[in-house]
Amino acid sequence: MAKPTTLFACQSCGASYPKWAGRCEACGGWNCLVEEAASSGPPKGLNDGKNRSKSNRIEFVPLKSDSDRQIPRRLSHIGEFDRVVGGGLVSGSATLVGGDPGIGKSTILLQVVCQLAAKYKVAYISGEEAIDQVRLRAARLGLADAPCSLASETSVRDIVASVDHKDAPDILIIDSIQTMYVDTLDSAPGTVAQVRTSAQELIRIAKKRDISLILVGHVTKDGTIAGPRVLEHMVDTVLYLEGDRGHQFRVLRGVKNRFGPTDEIGVFEMTDKGLMEVQNPSALFLADRRDDMSGAAVFAGMEGTRPVLVEIQALVAPTAYGTPRRAVIGWDSGRLAMILAVLEARCGVAFGNNDVYLNVAGGFRITEPAADLAVAAALISSLTGEPVPASCVAFGEIGLSGEIRQVSQPALRLKEALKLGFSQAIMPQNDKNRSPAAAPMLRTTEIRQLSELLPLFQATPQIKRA
Repeated sequence: MAKPTTLFACQSCGASYPKWAGRCEACGGWNCLVEEAASSGPPKGLNDGKNRSKSNRIEFVPLKSDSDRQIPRRLSHIGEFDRVVGGGLVSGSATLVGGDPGIGKSTILLQVVCQLAAKYKVAYISGEEAIDQVRLRAARLGLADAPCSLASETSVRDIVASVDHKDAPDILIIDSIQTMYVDTLDSAPGTVAQVRTSAQELIRIAKKRDISLILVGHVTKDGTIAGPRVLEHMVDTVLYLEGDRGHQFRVLRGVKNRFGPTDEIGVFEMTDKGLMEVQNPSALFLADRRDDMSGAAVFAGMEGTRPVLVEIQALVAPTAYGTPRRAVIGWDSGRLAMILAVLEARCGVAFGNNDVYLNVAGGFRITEPAADLAVAAALISSLTGEPVPASCVAFGEIGLSGEIRQVSQPALRLKEALKLGFSQAIMPQNDKNRSPAAAPMLRTTEIRQLSELLPLFQATPQIKRA
């Protein structure tokens, strides 16, 4: 029998140490090491030659299947959710949903499970709330009559025993995985060992009984899902519910999906009736846009397979301090510093004596580098005081030498802009080997260098050349 020992595991990254330390050397976190029980030495009986008769040979099958049967999907008929998961939930799959506290994870999953209950057998198990609390939320959302089975339980052994039978539910919601525990471990719920073992047991029974399993996960202060990183590798799909509490918009983003495209998004609006799907997010993000304001540019972006138009706002003001401020909301601050450096070094536009503030309107967050050209247009517009044409969109990646690089799927971006009434686009110069990307009724201004953007703002003499 292996001698029981203890180790100290990091609750942020899962790294283990033989003794306690104030700082985790793997992830740099402080006060995140918790003592856990461990077993010293490898498990016996696998390759010692004594128990080989107990092993079963693996049956290998060809890569190509004899049948052309497609993977069945379980649709919730909430279009934005079905889009992100790849067209519906797959039987036997495991989905992990993370997000900040109070962002709406339990709300959207209760809406999804009540929609699925009309056709499938569903079960909602909450480890954080009592049954009456879940019923109060369902009544507020108008879902009290949905045929959904509820339970309040945290023991993984009891949950597995309740669903491991022929009449198992089709969809199982666990809210949340950090509250589940396995009684064979001495560590507390939420620790690395408990989260890993609990998820492994639940995923195993989901694969065995073809259950569509959805796990709710807490996030750390850095925005990543709490617990071991291996948790995201164990599941088939990882979704993040993002949003700013000051805005009513919520974005469900897929960062991993074995059954569909990644980086797909679904846009919702928080109302008193729960999260309502937004069919046209571009129109919603541009609803409050003013045409006569300087320092604003419309960016035609791509989120997964969906084109999205958002407004990028910039404010350039004289600084009152020795070191100018650089504040960014909704974009990468490091990339803003790069754009400012390219504008100053390659185009002669000086920002050194000015504070620079950048904001993506609507609480949206942009990650793709194609927003570089729209950011540069907004910065120059704020510096000169001349508005960007109201009917113009911009997209393109900026290199360190000032060149404008090609971006993916320009045709879809222009098509979305044309649908919303835009008639002009500033974009990278189209490659001759590529098919024309411009829409027939959209006038495009193709540029190869960032310096070609400056003539659009030469009406005022406020650009200070180095």
